[in-house]
Amino acid sequence: MLLIDNATLYTPTQCYKPGRLLIAEGRILAVGTPEQVSAPAGTPVLDAQDLIVTPGWLELQINGGFGFDFTENPTTIWEVARQLPRYGVTAFLPTIVTSPLSQVEAALETWKAGPPPDFRGATPLGWHIEGPFLNPGRKGAHNPAYLQLPNPSAVEGWRPDQGVRLVTLAPELPGAEAVIHYLVSQGVRVSAGHSLATYEQALHAFSLGVTYGTHLFNAMPPLEHRAPGLAGALLTHPDLTVGLIADGIHVHPAMVALAWRAKGPHRLTLVTDAMAALGMPPGEYRLGDLEVRVDATSVRLPDGTLAGSLLSLDTAMRNLMAFSGCTLAEALCTVTSTPAAVLGLEDRGYLRPGYRADLVLLSVTHEVVITLIGGEPVFGNEKVAERLQRMGRG
Repeated sequence: MLLIDNATLYTPTQCYKPGRLLIAEGRILAVGTPEQVSAPAGTPVLDAQDLIVTPGWLELQINGGFGFDFTENPTTIWEVARQLPRYGVTAFLPTIVTSPLSQVEAALETWKAGPPPDFRGATPLGWHIEGPFLNPGRKGAHNPAYLQLPNPSAVEGWRPDQGVRLVTLAPELPGAEAVIHYLVSQGVRVSAGHSLATYEQALHAFSLGVTYGTHLFNAMPPLEHRAPGLAGALLTHPDLTVGLIADGIHVHPAMVALAWRAKGPHRLTLVTDAMAALGMPPGEYRLGDLEVRVDATSVRLPDGTLAGSLLSLDTAMRNLMAFSGCTLAEALCTVTSTPAAVLGLEDRGYLRPGYRADLVLLSVTHEVVITLIGGEPVFGNEKVAERLQRMGRG
């Protein structure tokens, strides 16, 4: 059992200042004001004075990090997961880009095998499979040699309990309708992306069960006033949620602000689309089987095409606030409750009794100080020890 005291708590839809949070056996027992939350004598107390406590953060699109590429070697999800809590990430969808379907099967087997015995880190919730059913005209950094038309037989057995949570496809391609029907029937979330869909084709896809848009504005035609296309459909449809890469490179800050005004905190999720060079120095890296070049700010193919990012989720959240003028509470929804809703998760994304004790403790400047997963510190252990010692035990 652990009592977090003297905190500013964002649930994220409510704020308690000062707030208290009681956790035990990996779950939240109580959350509220000091008058509402008490703990048995002798309970360890973590002093969160001058800290902001939020639900754990969820990342829906990340290709790798720290020198590891998930498509090239799916087993590296566990190595990356160990290090993601430094950015506030407590659960994520490792993303595999267009590759032979045999590589997708290897990725699913890796996830089903589970973590190594000594694992402590962010939880891979299943895979985001981005491709191979993408439009060649908006392939981005996906290898065209492996692109193919949607085919229901190719996705047979894809469902959450087998490791498939989210699939990005181009809904205008022949065969896409049947694949969307199948995946939706299996409980898989389907996203539109890397697409040349018209506005009307996008709306039809939404009626079939597409509920998400992959990295809004990127790998789709530009927003045009006479032909709004997929971007316009995603921005204006009230029920569609979008992912957005808020690094100021993939999307201009003014367009981030536009997306924010159109979608708001409950229909926008921040994603990084980060790749192997996350947390690493500039140089040459891989995205799938393609060579990419990394400078101080971006990742590109030799022809200049953007190929993932170097963005971390905490930086993305601070950027969103700077670009759009939104509040911290609003920004937090985009990495907590809203991505949880996209995936239909019932015990993540909020600070509520019974929910997982996945927590992020931020400084007043919104830097990650401590990350707990299942009530256990996985980042900032020295800060935890320091604050427990200062408060005493009881």
